[in-house]
Amino acid sequence: MAINKTVFITGGAKRIGLATAKYLHDEGYNIIISYNKSNKDAKKIFTELNSYRQNSCQIIKIDFLSIKDYESISKKIIKFFGRVDVLVNNASIFYPTQINKINEKNWHNIIDTNLKSALFFSKSFYPELKKRKGCIINIVDIHVNPPLKDYIIYNISKAGLLALTKTLAKDLAPSIRVNSISPGAIMWAEDDAKKINKQKEILSKIPLNKTGSPNDIAKAILFLIKYADYITGQNINIDGGRKLNM
Repeated sequence: MAINKTVFITGGAKRIGLATAKYLHDEGYNIIISYNKSNKDAKKIFTELNSYRQNSCQIIKIDFLSIKDYESISKKIIKFFGRVDVLVNNASIFYPTQINKINEKNWHNIIDTNLKSALFFSKSFYPELKKRKGCIINIVDIHVNPPLKDYIIYNISKAGLLALTKTLAKDLAPSIRVNSISPGAIMWAEDDAKKINKQKEILSKIPLNKTGSPNDIAKAILFLIKYADYITGQNINIDGGRKLNM
């Protein structure tokens, strides 16, 4: 059943973002997805969701490295359905940056996507979300603490995103709730997908002895949207208990 609420998901064409878009759409929400290089995937989900429910999904191409005006983009996004009730800052870039190989290109590539976009979309959507008494959900990572070795800039970006979550929860209350989710072993990183020994090592440290699924994240996002009226400034680890052994 359709409900008159809209969710904007950054990086919603693949992986966790895609699963979240599908899951929330099934729950009746209108969905807006940003994408950059995943043009084919974005068009596929656009066609799929609109075939289930006409005029219920929109997509917008955004390159976080070249974006100049978050305000005008946000206004365009709001116009799709006349409202935005939920902002899910999911867009993320993940690759190693060892200390002797770090450069400014790496810095802007990761920070602008993982952290800057979340801050400035939160700013530009603030009036709309305040009007709707909406919420912001940031996708962090269990490896904020302890950090991943050789992923210096990525670690900084996600630690900053967690700090942003708690800061905005204070600054935007009581009108807007702000929370975050830290996924554990949900989907293997592309460079780890074929490393069986590494997968076994990770699984051995997970009390539930299995990986999660993207829908585990999507369900938590739905909970924070729909059933968490008295929760703000919190981070939820969805990791099968992995945090207990880190």
